[in-house]
Amino acid sequence: MYVQYGSGLSAPTTWRNFDASPSLRLQKLSGVGFFFRRFLPPLFPKNTEYGDILKGLPVPSKSCNGLYCSHVLEHLSLQDFRVAVRNSHALLRDGGIFRFVLPDLETIAGAYLSSAAPDACSQFMEASLLGSVERTRGLVGFLRQWLGNSAHLWMWDFKGISAELSNAGFRGVRRAEFADSDDKRFADVEDADRWRECLGVECRK
Repeated sequence: MYVQYGSGLSAPTTWRNFDASPSLRLQKLSGVGFFFRRFLPPLFPKNTEYGDILKGLPVPSKSCNGLYCSHVLEHLSLQDFRVAVRNSHALLRDGGIFRFVLPDLETIAGAYLSSAAPDACSQFMEASLLGSVERTRGLVGFLRQWLGNSAHLWMWDFKGISAELSNAGFRGVRRAEFADSDDKRFADVEDADRWRECLGVECRK
């Protein structure tokens, strides 16, 4: 079994694809889901299942050969990140592979420190998604924030995330590049654009 969580609109049929978006949950409602599928974008692929890695995916433990997530972990608080990593470890079979990609704090910070531009700090805040250009107000603003979940809550470099993965029981933690896994099934879920100038990691249970 191969499982992807936080899958968004990526849902290859060779994988089980889970997303915890409130929009997906509404689109899956019996009887009224058609209304939300029509008027509440984005329209998720039909084979995307609702599932939250923090609460535990409806997948047996020690059943996955491969696990993948793309630009998901940076949207979690530190404590929630640790829960997600522990749950990910539990899903994998012995020797199973966990691969993921997320923004690289070291790259973003390096660009900020090396820049002489007067708006370097603003570029850093926008690139890291740690700030807000404007404060959301009213019901519409609240719904957009709730449904979008675009803010980054905790950023990572390789040193920091490698230590967290080791503490959770993963081994062989290494920097990964796009499509460099020995297991070619990961080619079904990886998107080159989402790996560009980002931090890719591969590790095993």
